[in-house]
Amino acid sequence: MSHEAISVFDMFKIGVGPSSSHTLGPWRAAQRFTHSLEEKGLLDDVKTIRVILYGSLAKTGVGHGTDVAVQLGLSGDDPVTFDVNNISAKMADIKQMKKILLTGKHEIDFDPAEDIEFLYGESLPFHPNALSFLVEFNNGETLSETYYSVGGGFVVKEGEGNNRKSEVTLPFPVNTANELLHWCMKTGMNISDIVLENEAAWRNEKETKDGVLNIWRVMKECMYRGCHAEGMLPGGLQVKRRGAGLNKKLVNGRVYNDYDSWLATIKQGGNDFKYILDWVSCFALAVNEENASFGRVERHQQMAQQA
Repeated sequence: MSHEAISVFDMFKIGVGPSSSHTLGPWRAAQRFTHSLEEKGLLDDVKTIRVILYGSLAKTGVGHGTDVAVQLGLSGDDPVTFDVNNISAKMADIKQMKKILLTGKHEIDFDPAEDIEFLYGESLPFHPNALSFLVEFNNGETLSETYYSVGGGFVVKEGEGNNRKSEVTLPFPVNTANELLHWCMKTGMNISDIVLENEAAWRNEKETKDGVLNIWRVMKECMYRGCHAEGMLPGGLQVKRRGAGLNKKLVNGRVYNDYDSWLATIKQGGNDFKYILDWVSCFALAVNEENASFGRVERHQQMAQQA
């Protein structure tokens, strides 16, 4: 069976919701396009830029924030670090001023209502999640590039093909659960040890552990934020957020002021199975609502093959 080396950080990604394909992917595509302009020395010569969303990206674009993601990507903001509390203000500023600062360096005229086009009835043959960037330069020349959000936050530029095959050779290649069990039995190592050894093919152990701990930090912050954010979910359907209400009911008046004291408060409630299950439901609801509200989340990608 052919093997594709996939890192833990390909399967667990930090990003902004609500969708890896319709939000994170287009965000990365916009970043990649503007970075390519900068690398070619063309950024300062950009006069106008238009974005075309095709097919699936067009049909669910507003609901999944594809238009928002593209603007943030063009601005040079990164989904891993950008303060999600500033998304609404930044979108309002671009809309009002009708200008955008490409990669945070070069300002051009840009009206989201005019310069982001949704082609609902047109899909490109390579993949339904397609978007094109059309640039006009000050000298009148033009440039067009098309990108595809192929899932899991992965982006493919037209002409490159969907080839993410890695040239990395893993000490313990794994395609199936039985192969993973085989390596554990043969080496006496547990699963986490096998994965850590494989990750060493990309980076040193400290970088891997720091990266995993950063993912855990984002997960904790997402749960905490989701359990305390009230109001309506975006999208216009007037769906009320329920995580905060359930959290308030479960803590039952106990006082806390940060994540650690909140966790201690939760533990004070005991270890009854129903109580634990209620908290699991609360966490899941809170994270889902954060994902739907352009919150920063850890995105677990389902892969057919695993490092």
